[in-house]
Amino acid sequence: MFVDISQKLQKSGAVGVIPTDTVYGVVARAEDTKAVERLYKLKHRNHKPGTIIAASIDQLEALGLKRRYLTAVQQFWPGPVSVIIPSGDPALAYLHQGKQSLAVRIPKHPELQTLLEQTGPLLTSSANHPSEATAVTVKQAKAYFGDEVDFYVDGGDLSDHQPSTIIRIVDDAIEVIRQGAGTIES
Repeated sequence: MFVDISQKLQKSGAVGVIPTDTVYGVVARAEDTKAVERLYKLKHRNHKPGTIIAASIDQLEALGLKRRYLTAVQQFWPGPVSVIIPSGDPALAYLHQGKQSLAVRIPKHPELQTLLEQTGPLLTSSANHPSEATAVTVKQAKAYFGDEVDFYVDGGDLSDHQPSTIIRIVDDAIEVIRQGAGTIES
């Protein structure tokens, strides 16, 4: 499904729509500031960072996130749980948009894992416009974005998929920000 997508994402500023381990997402290489800026503009995102997906904790650390925060939540991965972790590094401000934190996830999907090993971490956001339903087919994603993205990958109808569960750890307790595909044991 992801054949030749790695090469497309390697182009400076590249943004595409792919099926992730949860729903269709608009994606850009997290290290490509031009692509990240383009994705945020496309999604009308201001001070609302997307989610970083990666193949491993090592990739997230190489991006600039602190290993101590990542290893503290590694029991949630791989899987459909995004964890908000601190990210005060000024070098990552283009990603966290001044929020000083980022949601991160390591997907379980084997083909997506392989893609992430080739591209490095991807910034992702659901394939929709603000307050609109997430696209469940490539046709719907194209209706939202048309030729504003560089490519689309058709993963079929994902209407039976949910977005990731988003959590953060507060004083050793788990706070569920959004319930989604991932189950959190209390």
